[in-house]
Amino acid sequence: MPHPKLLDRSKTALVVIDVQEGFRGSIPEFSGLAERISVAVRGCEILDVPVIVTEQYPKGLGPTAEEILLVLPDGLTPIEKTAFSSCGAAGFVEKLEATGADQIALCGIESHVCVSQTAHDLLDQGFQVHLLTDAVGSRFENDKKAGLAKMYASGVVPSSVEMMLFELVKDAKHEQFRELQALIK
Repeated sequence: MPHPKLLDRSKTALVVIDVQEGFRGSIPEFSGLAERISVAVRGCEILDVPVIVTEQYPKGLGPTAEEILLVLPDGLTPIEKTAFSSCGAAGFVEKLEATGADQIALCGIESHVCVSQTAHDLLDQGFQVHLLTDAVGSRFENDKKAGLAKMYASGVVPSSVEMMLFELVKDAKHEQFRELQALIK
């Protein structure tokens, strides 16, 4: 039996929070962040893991970053929100519950605001939250560090895009391992 803090493909959903074009000029290394998240999205699509995307006030912050939009599964529409926690967005919790997931791989912007508040609300609702630490960002490093520290202190499990993908396949003999390996190289 696998350790309960390892991601299980049948119980996992990926949640991408507010990685929008309006942040491109203010989040350090935004392009690299968006590219890592696009790898996470593509990997989850390969593995048939549900993906949910949110956009904070898209009228002001613009659409989801192009790197991510280009790889979203067909028919996936980002959930618009004004609440900082995604759990405050109409339909978010219902969409998440419909996936059957109880483990959430979480990534996005900003670490200390929308990501942190979503993580805390998900924990409060009984979800196990795995934070993809190489796929979160804030405008200022001290805010990012504070957000990470608060989430870890509250029970969020630190992870990364590559760690998530390898936990989901569990074995190099997995039928999609080579496809994932090519994706992360």
